[in-house]
Amino acid sequence: MTSLSVFFPLRAGSVRAAGKNTRAFRPDGRSLFQHKMEQLARFSPHVAEIVVSTNDDVVLGQFEEFGYISNARAVRRPDELCASTTRLQDLIDYVPSVVTGDHILWMHATSPFVDENDYVAALEAYRLAVIEGPHDSLMSVSRLQQFIWNDAIKTIVNCDRSVNPWPATQDLDPLFEVNSALFIASREIYLERHDRIGANPAMFETHGLKNVDIDWEEDFIIAQKLVGMLGTDAER
Repeated sequence: MTSLSVFFPLRAGSVRAAGKNTRAFRPDGRSLFQHKMEQLARFSPHVAEIVVSTNDDVVLGQFEEFGYISNARAVRRPDELCASTTRLQDLIDYVPSVVTGDHILWMHATSPFVDENDYVAALEAYRLAVIEGPHDSLMSVSRLQQFIWNDAIKTIVNCDRSVNPWPATQDLDPLFEVNSALFIASREIYLERHDRIGANPAMFETHGLKNVDIDWEEDFIIAQKLVGMLGTDAER
């Protein structure tokens, strides 16, 4: 694989969990951002660059301690690309203008238990599935193998109820939630499809704590308690 850039977006002004990226997360007072940067420091030898994209002055202040990561840099993102009303599409189109790699790994601070070992595994999966295989991109997913009800059509959508209305859950057709822990795609995908996945993405399945995603305040509190109970090994 040719050069790969990490795109690490964070914005100020989270409404659902105020200050989630920069306030104390771990028992030692480290924030989600600092927690993730520590992981990226260990991951940095595998990539050409790590680009932190933010409009948050607190993030920029916390970034200063990571100057020892020689291939990491912070780029101040225009405020119009950081509003709660900003279209994700516009941010996707912005990415190729601030990263230099031929391939782009987009990741988030809000998946605290996805660590450098997972990023390395995802790169290897991308090499096998995309560089050497039939897929054009890779995305992290969580398997859903429970009864999924669609109220618009008033039925369970992942089994044939005319054959067996209540099969064992392990016999259900699995569905996959795009959990946004990571996406990997080529620069061409971004430029030509205006997307962070292609037409035929490979799935990188995560499990257990790796599926924790911090969106709401309750998510932050639960993840924080897990780190407090399990210690730093919780991320591994």
